[in-house]
Amino acid sequence: MTLSVHDFETAARAKLDPVHADFIAGGARDEITVRANEAAFGRLQLLPRVLRGSAERDLDVTLLGGHARLPILLSPTAFHKLVTPEGELATARAAADAGAIMIVSMASTVSVGDIADAARAASEHGDPPPLWFQLYIQPDPDITEALVRRATDAGCTALVVTVDSPVLGAHERNRRNGFHDLPAGLRCENLVDLRDGESGHVRQIAMSPELNWEHIDWLRSITSLPILLKGVLHPEDVRLALRHRVDGLLLSNHGGRQLDTVPATLELLPEIAAAVAGRIPIVLDGGVRRGTDVVKALALGASGVGIGRPVMWALAEGGEKGVRRLLELLREELDDTLALCGATGLHDLTPDLVRFPAWGPGWGAAHGGVLS
Repeated sequence: MTLSVHDFETAARAKLDPVHADFIAGGARDEITVRANEAAFGRLQLLPRVLRGSAERDLDVTLLGGHARLPILLSPTAFHKLVTPEGELATARAAADAGAIMIVSMASTVSVGDIADAARAASEHGDPPPLWFQLYIQPDPDITEALVRRATDAGCTALVVTVDSPVLGAHERNRRNGFHDLPAGLRCENLVDLRDGESGHVRQIAMSPELNWEHIDWLRSITSLPILLKGVLHPEDVRLALRHRVDGLLLSNHGGRQLDTVPATLELLPEIAAAVAGRIPIVLDGGVRRGTDVVKALALGASGVGIGRPVMWALAEGGEKGVRRLLELLREELDDTLALCGATGLHDLTPDLVRFPAWGPGWGAAHGGVLS
């Protein structure tokens, strides 16, 4: 019985090849940041208000002009067909039904066009929620332009540019398991036929050590889609992002899969939110496993949160039904937590609802919270 997000992982591990389970669970080097992301939420406390109730709570959110019925986004995760035959089609249908924004991975095993079609077909509440596309800017600008066109033609409404991966993080689990390539019959569909005359050719995602702010300016020049940066962690880089007309941030440490020992994203959120000062939306991912986690992040300045590994575990456990149940469970937990905090909706979540007793003297006061 799946009563919590962690139950999906337990059930999925019983079904998956252990090598593939390690690929999902693992992170870089000693996986210190993987553990830190979840632990950070447990170190914060909620301080509820009372006698402010309402019969229903408003969970809707608008991000970059697009409406969603849940402030929980599906962060980009690769290789969904590794865990279920329908792959990202199942994920897209579940997200559309829940009214949640899905960020399509550039390394998806179903093309972004087919994912968009599945989302539109599955939406039972009018227009489906927005679909965003994760992009690694490639060394060859023609390839990047082709990917942007592909995402735009599919109807994606934003580009989420991953900027924390100049090189690939070192995953020791994958090295020990010898997991380097997709099994036969699976491929990254968005990387197929990106040039005329290359029928059937599948490219590899190229990491770009030379990536810099000029590449963001160039991307801005070739697309009218909103651009979010995924992986900005330093406040000075936030200020640079604003100067380079970025439209949003996905505050992410790549789930601990790139540079190990960086701080948990929740710990960084108040400082990043202060640097943003409400000018652009912040979506936080990394360690979100409960409705209480969602409330803490939103109270501290996030406009939404993303979930990554939980989607993969739910997909492995039950395909489309598994992801539907995961999102229903998180919706129930979020609604319950809002009611217990005395909130009528997301707009009532403010920093005074959060305490920082285990984060050191002065931390909470310095970042807008309350110390116990």
